Amino acid sequence: SPIQAQVIPPALDGRDILGQARTGTGKTAAFGIPILEMLDPLSECRSPQALILVPTRELAEQVYLELGRLAFGCKTAITAMAGGKHMQRQTQELQNGTQIVVGTPGRVMDHIHRRTFKTDNLWCVVLDEADRMLDIGFRPAIEKILRACPKDRQTMLLSATVAPEIERLCKRFLDDPVHINCSSKQISVETIEQRYFTVRHDEKQSTLIRLLEREQPKQAIIFCRTKRGTDRLHRALQSELSHIKPMTGSKLACIHGDMNQRDRDRVFNDLRSGEGGILVATDVVGRGIDVTTVSHVINYDMPLDCDDYVHRVGRTGRMGRDGIAFTFVTADEGQQLTAIELNINRLLVRDSLDGEVPVSPAATAAATAATAEAAQEVEPDAPRKKRLFPMKRKANPRLARLGAKR
Repeated sequence: SPIQAQVIPPALDGRDILGQARTGTGKTAAFGIPILEMLDPLSECRSPQALILVPTRELAEQVYLELGRLAFGCKTAITAMAGGKHMQRQTQELQNGTQIVVGTPGRVMDHIHRRTFKTDNLWCVVLDEADRMLDIGFRPAIEKILRACPKDRQTMLLSATVAPEIERLCKRFLDDPVHINCSSKQISVETIEQRYFTVRHDEKQSTLIRLLEREQPKQAIIFCRTKRGTDRLHRALQSELSHIKPMTGSKLACIHGDMNQRDRDRVFNDLRSGEGGILVATDVVGRGIDVTTVSHVINYDMPLDCDDYVHRVGRTGRMGRDGIAFTFVTADEGQQLTAIELNINRLLVRDSLDGEVPVSPAATAAATAATAEAAQEVEPDAPRKKRLFPMKRKANPRLARLGAKR
């Protein structure tokens, strides 16, 4: 992929890198291949040589598994170091010797404080999904970890966006980095069809059921805003979807931050293996989780942030595959929809479950133009009736909102 083609050569030369790319473009292999290529054998160095920091436990597990696949056929010692896992088991792996550590900042700091994780031989540090780590408050831990690492290390920072806070981190901890930007001007992935439904709040659940019946998704992620809302919707769907599951063969599950790690791992393993069909989740799975078979994303609750929308939708359409995303919009969320459309530079298609054909902005514009052209072809001698009262034009609320914003 483009991010791999541009990151791997300078990474092999030992350069510090600031890499910017959309989710689902192969960033793990971009930094993973150079690290695996340059590792010293475990017989020569038993302390960790590379540290990869990620924002969530699920992403740590995913990167750990992906590195294992990339290293197939070459004996490599890799340790996953995230919360929710046995501390003693991780400590034992470090004592036995490991080459790569993949972990979350909090758990890595715990091991550094306990002096079970020795950073003396680290020659590479990777900050993956750096923008997300800063968003959820890991900046102090990241800075402490970087200060504990050798100064002559190689540092690679990969992020979907480069905010001012990311730039400040780069100036402080990266040495003359190569800036690689593989983010296209259109933020959302082109292979993802994006639609929205206008719904009343009390109709969201029934609309969701009808949408699932119509779409029959093989694998879908339904995003809710809160942990409590996720549990509530999961319980409601368990009984409502009994007549849908036999047709789709799908298993219903939910995931959020209050669940224990064993249950979270089970849900993700089912999703990756294809056994999991419909997943109700919070934004804990909105970033970095790579399940290429997810065909549908449904924003049951509108995301509060435009970047969260991009990352949610990015769970489908992975690595060039087709995907479709639906967003439920209530009457008081019009401004949020407009903000998302301006951010991704794309109008979402209005969908309907009442037999209407989805209306795209391009189709609306074409119909308007055709109507105007037909009106101009009226015979010039035809008598025109004068209106007693001027006709009031109905303003298009979506165009009015967009015009006001622009």
